[in-house]
Amino acid sequence: QVQLVESGGGLVQAGGSLRLSCTASRSIDSRNTMAWYRHTPGKQRELVASVSSDDATNYSDSVKGRFTISRDNAKNTVYLQMNSLKPEDTAIYTCNAKWFALSSKYDSNYWGQGVQVTVSS
Repeated sequence: QVQLVESGGGLVQAGGSLRLSCTASRSIDSRNTMAWYRHTPGKQRELVASVSSDDATNYSDSVKGRFTISRDNAKNTVYLQMNSLKPEDTAIYTCNAKWFALSSKYDSNYWGQGVQVTVSS
């Protein structure tokens, strides 16, 4: 079982910044995509950003230009730098890790516990 340990959530004023970290207990340096999702009560979970092991990134339109996802394969860690935070960014942010096997039936998918991010106005 792979463990994902998240940190960096908290309370920040609008316009401020936070950096989330997620460290995996398994190597992420190949055939892997790391991502951050968020959700609030009553809303569907939203993909915030993802980064593949070849450094291809993808962002939700709502965070483009404000958030940056990056990875440090040597530390098995993915980061989400969140700048210019808005009250509507308030959510539980959860780390996700996928490893892709040569046969898709052996793909694996793991989730962290989630961290609370609260942006006050």
